[in-house]
Amino acid sequence: MILRAIIFIIAFFTASISMANEHKAEAIFAGGCFWCMQKPFDHTPGVIKTIVGYTGGHKDNPTYEEVSSGTTGHVEAIKVIYDPEKVSYSELLNIFWKNIDPLDSGGQFCDRGSQYRSAIFYSNDSEKQAAEKSLRDLISRNNITGEIATEILPAGKFYPAEEYHQSYYKKNPLRYKFYRYSCGRDKRLKELGIK
Repeated sequence: MILRAIIFIIAFFTASISMANEHKAEAIFAGGCFWCMQKPFDHTPGVIKTIVGYTGGHKDNPTYEEVSSGTTGHVEAIKVIYDPEKVSYSELLNIFWKNIDPLDSGGQFCDRGSQYRSAIFYSNDSEKQAAEKSLRDLISRNNITGEIATEILPAGKFYPAEEYHQSYYKKNPLRYKFYRYSCGRDKRLKELGIK
């Protein structure tokens, strides 16, 4: 009797975990300073969690200082864990485009260097096609005539950033607001007026 109860409990928890994982997907975006990319996704219904970190480079387990030096090939990025039944990958792409300058080839806003370039990292053909379609839609919807600098790249290993960078906008709201303002991010986004 006890053995049956234990088996039932194990089966129940295994099924619950399996069902929870069935409704999760991940997306990775690079849009310059990862502090500024976290808030828009965190406030999106259907987003379960966001993690800021580094991806796209050649160094294992890079630190913030190493990535900031521009020598690792990594970019500051955000991993978005979401429920695809509540928010689609296409909707996340739209949020991404509204929070970057797709024409900036030298970084993003006041952050300069390859470690701040913008990119969409796809995990499969479906995501690649959705990213390419979103780019075409972005250009036509906004009458963009300049060259798009944002890359669409295959996803590689994602390394979470140090804990003090996670949810920086919540932990340090005044510093975050000052940084965002002094960087000119909101001013440039308003100028771009991406729909």
